[in-house]
Amino acid sequence: MTTPQSPLMAFAYFLPFRSIWMLNHRLILALAGAMAFSMGLSDAAIAQSAGSTSNPEHGGRPAPGNSVDPNPVASTRDTNASRVRGRRAQAEAAKVDPAVIKAEVETIFAGSSTTCTVTEAKLLGVSAEQQKIYEASCAAAPGYIVVASTPPQIVDCIVLDGQAQTARAADPAAATGPTCTLPANQDIQGFLKAYATQAGVPCTVDEAKVRGQSGDGAVVYEIGCAGVDGYWIEKGASGWEKTECIQVISQNSTCQFTTPAEQAATVKSWLTGSDAAACDVQQVRLMGQNANGRFIEMTCAGAEGFIIRQNAEHAVQQVYPCATAQQIGGGCKLTTTAPASTPQA
Repeated sequence: MTTPQSPLMAFAYFLPFRSIWMLNHRLILALAGAMAFSMGLSDAAIAQSAGSTSNPEHGGRPAPGNSVDPNPVASTRDTNASRVRGRRAQAEAAKVDPAVIKAEVETIFAGSSTTCTVTEAKLLGVSAEQQKIYEASCAAAPGYIVVASTPPQIVDCIVLDGQAQTARAADPAAATGPTCTLPANQDIQGFLKAYATQAGVPCTVDEAKVRGQSGDGAVVYEIGCAGVDGYWIEKGASGWEKTECIQVISQNSTCQFTTPAEQAATVKSWLTGSDAAACDVQQVRLMGQNANGRFIEMTCAGAEGFIIRQNAEHAVQQVYPCATAQQIGGGCKLTTTAPASTPQA
């Protein structure tokens, strides 16, 4: 058994507080209004450009001047008006032309800091400020809902899906707000698993979700792992960062997709080759860390518990039996082992 080299009383904690995620309420209201917006303009454009000889301004009756018009004298008089209506119909039809919509969205992305190779786009409606609102899908990436404001407001489909899930969890009958509907934007779990891979999560991902927002505004995702400890991940300015759920929980946050048994299995895997390798780990507690490493308490089935010190690569560098670990961060809390007695002189 390795003995402590020096008493360690204080630890530094490492996981910054992450606030509960809230979307911009004005944007949500604008999007919700757009999702309910009737696409009457496009319907009208289609009707006017369908080649019918009827005139909507005459209640669907034949337009003046056509071959069945009882008043052919009006034909010349109405020719210019018909041409104007035709040009107007073409303009309205252009507004809903997929190629035109796609080009408009590509222009918005080109002028923003968000990267998206647009594969499909559709017009959802307009905001109260008469700003167009679109949904776009992106090549090999999550899509977005885009408001053509100045600057543009762009929210990715994963975040909107997370908002909807949160609303449904609180009240199954609640209005969930806007979500993405293009087919390419539906595989939310697939997108999140891809994020986990990009972040270097070393496990088989079994579930994932949006959790919140970091202090610098980055979206935080929870990643659940099959049989082992999960992670919170976020993409900052310098790239992806991942935080083990054992750390998340030590800061009084939660990991919905990670069980105590999965965390125990992970800690057990770290004990290989150490003096604590025989421990059948039951419970674990991350105590904190300092310049020497981080400290984890564990209980063992039918045996004395331990505190281990490990480095950043999870290698165990010190093992402290609970009976002699009172000076290590206040000692063991999960194990009720009595302190070792001091020999009498």
